[in-house]
Amino acid sequence: MKGIIILTIVVLAMIQLMFEPGQALTCGQVDASLAPCIPYLTQGGEPGAACCSGVKSLKGMAQTTADKKAACNCVKEAANRYASLKDDAAQALPSKCGVTLDTPISRNVNCDAISF
Repeated sequence: MKGIIILTIVVLAMIQLMFEPGQALTCGQVDASLAPCIPYLTQGGEPGAACCSGVKSLKGMAQTTADKKAACNCVKEAANRYASLKDDAAQALPSKCGVTLDTPISRNVNCDAISF
């Protein structure tokens, strides 16, 4: 009887995982990841460890094409909120953190034209 209960629980868990829709990447997650980068992006200098950790986290979150496109739009939206954002610092951020991002950090990018 105990084996049947365990088997039932395992099967139900598998069914839930198969049919539960994936969580889409949100702008809140993108903003939280890049928030430590605001001083670097607006003042220049070098990005801090927390900033680079956020950039790496963003790369890890944006795995699917839909997530990459969502991240691109969220980053563009966030970049447009900061008039003092330095475009050269934004473009250099991933490489300064040792990360290759599929999502450009720019206020002018056309996210629909990028092939992810």
